Amino acid sequence: MANLSTFDLNLLRVLDALLREGSTVGAGRRLGLSQPAVSAALGRLRHGLGDPLFVRQGQGLVPTGFAAGLEVPLRALLEEIETVLAGPGRFDPVAARIDFRISGTDFFATMLMPELGARLQREAPGVRLQLVDLVPDHYVGALERQDVDLALLPELPFPGWIAHEALFHAEFAVIARRGHPALRAAGIAPGDVVPMDLFCTLDHVLCSPDGRFHGIGDAALAREGRSRRVAMSVPVFEGVLQVVATSDLIALFPRDLAAHRAEASGVSIHAPPIAIPPPLLCMIWHKRHSSEPAHLWLRGIVREILAPLGMRDGVG
Repeated sequence: MANLSTFDLNLLRVLDALLREGSTVGAGRRLGLSQPAVSAALGRLRHGLGDPLFVRQGQGLVPTGFAAGLEVPLRALLEEIETVLAGPGRFDPVAARIDFRISGTDFFATMLMPELGARLQREAPGVRLQLVDLVPDHYVGALERQDVDLALLPELPFPGWIAHEALFHAEFAVIARRGHPALRAAGIAPGDVVPMDLFCTLDHVLCSPDGRFHGIGDAALAREGRSRRVAMSVPVFEGVLQVVATSDLIALFPRDLAAHRAEASGVSIHAPPIAIPPPLLCMIWHKRHSSEPAHLWLRGIVREILAPLGMRDGVG
């Protein structure tokens, strides 16, 4: 067991970087150290903590059970120290050198990231940002492990340690390729309601990150005693657009994204034959970050960019 009075606490940053990167080269790049310096620090860590910490597997390093158990509490401890040292209200975006990770669907790649990228270039040129795929069943673990700083997803029964803020309701429309033969034969123009019988007869494509054939539209149809045939699912909304634009499949699709992409994608927008309760999209984060100046700044920018979607339906 390490003796705190003799243990070099700077080594904890090296351990954190090794756990994040899985290699001495990657850890050195993250910390601005040479690979030999990281290897030497790892040797001191092994001696001080009395554990091998990592074993080599191929070109990478795999943590021992002891090291893996340190990952989450160590990262939380280091971030808490950074917060204490930064003090309240001392985040300077112009001088900041920090990485953020946001988890969300590709809806946000179109509706958030372009403007967010422009804002970062103007206001925080040293800040780097990653949008990573939202895996619905794993978002809690990602926040708990601190793999992501924010997640953007529909409102759910969140655990007590998660903070959340409502952003906007995601209304749905029906999209079909321009000149769709069945819609044209039925005299359905853009903006018109697609009749229920036709809606249920046509094949659908569904956006599902985990490959399901059942979504929010199916639940709404079931309440009316009806059903549809989902012939295909794809993991991203852009894929849905491409499938619809080049086939006779139709889709229920976020109305805001459809309005943004319809002209360029060659699809037309119609009204669904049923009321689909629009899910409330939220921004969520671990409560440990609620008062951190850097996180407050990031959440403020995300809120500002997405505010027009919320003002449309009175959220916020």
